[in-house]
Amino acid sequence: MSVQETPTPRLEVAQTNRPPRVNFLLAHPGRVFDWLEEHWESPNGKRNVGTILVVSFIMANIIIELNRLNWLPADLAQVIPTNHLVSIQFAFNLLLVFEVISLVFSLAHSVAVSVGKQFEVLSLILVSNTFKEFAKLGEPLTWQEVEPALVSIIAPALGALLIFVVLGFYYRLQQHQPITTNKQDQVSFVAAKKLIALLLLISFIGISLYNYWLYFTGSKLASSIFEIFYTTLIFSDILIVLFSLRYSSSYQVAFRNSGFTVATILIRIALIAPVVIGSMVGVGTALFALGVTMAYNAYVPELSPEEGMAHHE
Repeated sequence: MSVQETPTPRLEVAQTNRPPRVNFLLAHPGRVFDWLEEHWESPNGKRNVGTILVVSFIMANIIIELNRLNWLPADLAQVIPTNHLVSIQFAFNLLLVFEVISLVFSLAHSVAVSVGKQFEVLSLILVSNTFKEFAKLGEPLTWQEVEPALVSIIAPALGALLIFVVLGFYYRLQQHQPITTNKQDQVSFVAAKKLIALLLLISFIGISLYNYWLYFTGSKLASSIFEIFYTTLIFSDILIVLFSLRYSSSYQVAFRNSGFTVATILIRIALIAPVVIGSMVGVGTALFALGVTMAYNAYVPELSPEEGMAHHE
């Protein structure tokens, strides 16, 4: 009599969709970055920034007036200007500091957007240069004093306007896609960018505080805080390019990201050039970034699934 064997029932293990895990060394900096960004980009954070700018501008004018009336201590009076036009430049420099912080936060989300932010900061620096040249004029204004400085006043303002126009086309051309279809790789790459951005933010705050300390002690840095920041940003961009190669070896991705790094280098050159030449270099660099984006978008369909099927964002 044959015994019919019954098949042993197979145990089916339920598969759970676990969220991608982040490396321990990257997880804690990422949480700190998220907390800072949440508070900075919140509506209350924006209102606080606006309040600080308004109060700073008013206080700067009051302190300058006190210095004009010789009501300040001698040591303090030596470092405080007596021209009210300087308060405009001061307020704009403070605005630039806040815009740079927003730029750093954008670095962790999209390389393309962060490059656009770089040009936004550059355009504001050019506007600030207009105010800087304007602040060199005495009070009251006279045409004899304004005429020689007219080109230096108009050139950066015109350059800022052209960069603003180019940025409009630049943002419209962006196609935001992940660098890879692998969720774990996406999370790891974003975490690495958050760490780089956090280190960049710490360095910028340190440079800013050191610069203001030197100013009030009668000294100054060899370069402005924005020039030093863009130098640091070049190394950060290169580091992100190298990190991106871990997740996508596509030539198109590597070229686009390297091209954006070149744009940062050109912005750095624009900052140290004479006012007129710097404005021209800034506009040319914005057009270069626009050209890199257009060329990249034209060849994106050729990316294969094995190459990551993606942009570097």
